[in-house]
Amino acid sequence: MEAVVFIFSLLDCCALIFLSVYFIITLSDLECDYINARSCCSKLNKWVIPEMIGHSIVTVLMLVSLHWFIFLLNLPVVTWNIYRNTQSRAAEVTHERSHDQTRFPLALFLHVSL
Repeated sequence: MEAVVFIFSLLDCCALIFLSVYFIITLSDLECDYINARSCCSKLNKWVIPEMIGHSIVTVLMLVSLHWFIFLLNLPVVTWNIYRNTQSRAAEVTHERSHDQTRFPLALFLHVSL
């Protein structure tokens, strides 16, 4: 059972890393003006909920399989994702830059490192 949990976690983490790289590439395309802001937001917003679900599944699996250290490493990232996604949709990223984007690279690097 433990091997199945870790194999699923490995596959899920690979998908999350791929998704993080996709976010970085899309945001760099926006910065270089290859795509407009509305197109960038429409590409990225549809992947926010699957990212949150995927990371939450891994965290719950680590809790159920009693791997406390890995669970405690993933818990801050999951709580940040849930907090970020449950805020008012008025604060959603649009074509104007917001002050929340200054913390985005830190959260992204934390997410990629875990």
